[in-house]
Amino acid sequence: MKLAITGATGFVGSHLVERLHKEGHRVVVLTRNTAFAQKIFPPNAFPNVEIVAYTPTVSGSWQDAIALCDGVVNLAGEPIAEKRWTPEHKQEILNSRQLGTQKIVEAIAKANPRPTVLVNASAIGYYGISETATFDETSLPANDFLAQVCKAWEAEATKVKDVGVRLVILRFGIVLGLGGALGKMITPFKLFAGGPIGSGRQWFSWIHVDDLVNLIVQALTKPEMEGVYNATAPNPVRMADLSQTMGQVMNRPSWLPVPGFAIEALLGDGAIVVLEGQKVLPKRTLASGFEYQYPNLQPALREIFN
Repeated sequence: MKLAITGATGFVGSHLVERLHKEGHRVVVLTRNTAFAQKIFPPNAFPNVEIVAYTPTVSGSWQDAIALCDGVVNLAGEPIAEKRWTPEHKQEILNSRQLGTQKIVEAIAKANPRPTVLVNASAIGYYGISETATFDETSLPANDFLAQVCKAWEAEATKVKDVGVRLVILRFGIVLGLGGALGKMITPFKLFAGGPIGSGRQWFSWIHVDDLVNLIVQALTKPEMEGVYNATAPNPVRMADLSQTMGQVMNRPSWLPVPGFAIEALLGDGAIVVLEGQKVLPKRTLASGFEYQYPNLQPALREIFN
């Protein structure tokens, strides 16, 4: 296949490009930073990768690169838990997803011939936060900021169906691998100062990066997949269990809690991403026949740390 990917230089995107390239597919990387993309995907190692400069929220000649692609994977979006949620940053978080997806759908509509499928990222923030509720793909959205972002993001992606293109929306949980969220959590454990963040009672709905990549590939290649799927492992855990399992796997203590106020001091409102959570089950994903390599946390962490 020939596939266009946004967010390809990010944690999930770079794993996906490596996998697709290894399988012999041609990949068009749409990126804001071509020099950085060439570092990650050097031409001698990635001869089937074409790098195209784009401005995600602005129409332009980059949209022509979508024509002749069999599918599009839209992963781009401003990081959510990297810095404080000032009004400006919240607007960036929203625009990067809503406008970015709008321009991708616009490119697909203009393309001749058109791709047959769009796989669009979303997030389990759609469901809001709860220590007691359990959510699946049929659950209603919440009304907090992240839920509103997810609703706007998904609404733009849904417009691709108007031009007859199959749409798969994957609501990502916390993606585990070397890097990403886990990369930030490892350091305290290495320093023998690891422990649960906040109360430890919040739910942590996660997925191993290899399973997520496999799920994206299945979404691209299985024509019967359509609509919303939760990209989470079938066995979510509470934060205290995550910390305890990390301590066991890394052979480090895991009893020093990180107080919520310390995270809030760093991230302001953005701290909600790690201090609150939701228990999300991938009912439709399992019903699609998807087989997880890492349905349980301990084997997933062992694979990552070993």
